[in-house]
Amino acid sequence: MSPSPALHAAAFQGIGAPDIQRFHINLSVGSNVNRYPAKQHARKVASKLGISRGLIYLVGKPTVFLDDSDQTIPFRQRRYFYYLSGANEPDCHLTYDIAKDHLTLYVPDFDLRQTVWMGPTISIGEALDRYDIDNARYAGSLQTDISGWLRLRGDDSQIILLHPDHRPPIEYEQDLFETKNLVPAMNAARGVKDSYEIEMIRKANIVSGLAHTAVLEKIGQMTNESDIAGLFLETCMTHGAPDQAYGIIAASGENGATLHYMKNNEDFGNRLSVCLDAGAEYECYASDVTRTFPISRTGEWPTPEVRDIYLAVERMQEECIRLIKPGVRFRDVHLHASRVAVEELLKLGVFQKDNSVDAIMASGAVSVFFPHGLGHHVGLEVHDVAEQSVMAATDDSSPRTRVRGFLMQPASAMSAALLEESMIVTVEPGIYFNRLALKNARTLPIARFIDFDVVERYYPIGGVRIEDDILVTATGYENLTTAPKGEEALDIIRRSSVKSSRA
Repeated sequence: MSPSPALHAAAFQGIGAPDIQRFHINLSVGSNVNRYPAKQHARKVASKLGISRGLIYLVGKPTVFLDDSDQTIPFRQRRYFYYLSGANEPDCHLTYDIAKDHLTLYVPDFDLRQTVWMGPTISIGEALDRYDIDNARYAGSLQTDISGWLRLRGDDSQIILLHPDHRPPIEYEQDLFETKNLVPAMNAARGVKDSYEIEMIRKANIVSGLAHTAVLEKIGQMTNESDIAGLFLETCMTHGAPDQAYGIIAASGENGATLHYMKNNEDFGNRLSVCLDAGAEYECYASDVTRTFPISRTGEWPTPEVRDIYLAVERMQEECIRLIKPGVRFRDVHLHASRVAVEELLKLGVFQKDNSVDAIMASGAVSVFFPHGLGHHVGLEVHDVAEQSVMAATDDSSPRTRVRGFLMQPASAMSAALLEESMIVTVEPGIYFNRLALKNARTLPIARFIDFDVVERYYPIGGVRIEDDILVTATGYENLTTAPKGEEALDIIRRSSVKSSRA
């Protein structure tokens, strides 16, 4: 690697404005290419704001250096900014004049020194061709442009910000900025996806499906969790998705009882199964996919216990997916998953068999084995925003609110958001045998429902989770996830084992 840039000033002499464009790579996007619908999103947000005048101002993610270093932190665009621009470039800004329906993207000023070291930044012409915007300007014009807007604004017009500290570089009056309404308006807009967004999430799922399949084909030859994580990432990268929507979870054995296990560095040894929670990101849109499968060359579950828990979770997911449609309260679907879990664990003797399903449900004891919500929105974030989280506990709660003890409470008619057409949510039931959680359960009143002697047989499983991304359609649902699961996944392991033995 070359050292940090320290070019002599003479290297930049004689470079004038007419020369700037030749330092930019021409990456023109033809008119037949479906561009990111930034203007559509801007209008949607303005509608959610319920105002006819004002200037939305957003600042994109700046270039940030590591602490005490000349190396930059890997760039990840602010998702609210991307939603209104489609621009996945650092150091950008945007304004949207609501009254004029005019969207302007501000790109970094040309810097020859930066271009020599890091490559060309986007030009105004390229920005206009690439993005669904009305105008493109260099960032150096931002202060002048906003000051000009202020001179012409009406008395009731404000600059609308996401956060109080995201102010533009201008002199301002105290009452100039409105900072409370843009976040909820954008959350409401982002919760229901348009056709472009659905297609991006579909593509992210296709890549994830290829990566999950690659792991199934090689699992019989792997010996460590890092083998799984490495192959998954490599497959995504070679199929046009270099970024992951979240950190890969490749949890073998009892590590699967940790919901967000990310060490991914332990040998399999004689462990039974792997819980692989991994999803590619495509053009900034996430997928969220989990599969559980045996560590096996034969494609068979190594013990009856792990097979039975997998089948229980499989039933939970299949029944819950069939319930997805517009107008359904997702919390009710979660409670159905919980009830199925109780029924299955009762049959297996994990719950004491002299108890009823209703009694166990009322106690909340199922939360020891199913400690998380059934799902969440998926979009620009893997845990995406919406007007209200599908697992929120009250109608007036802020997005993503979680109420302590929710899983022990029944849903009421006024306690959760309804699913709407074009929402995308995960359905990810799971059953886990976490030693610490169960040790704690021994001290609680719910202990009387649990047969801890039977539980001992299930600890080696760790956890089983199955997760798909579900699009709510006008009449029901569409499963966007293509990764093999169930018997299909086992067949892939079996066929791969046969091929390997013949090689």
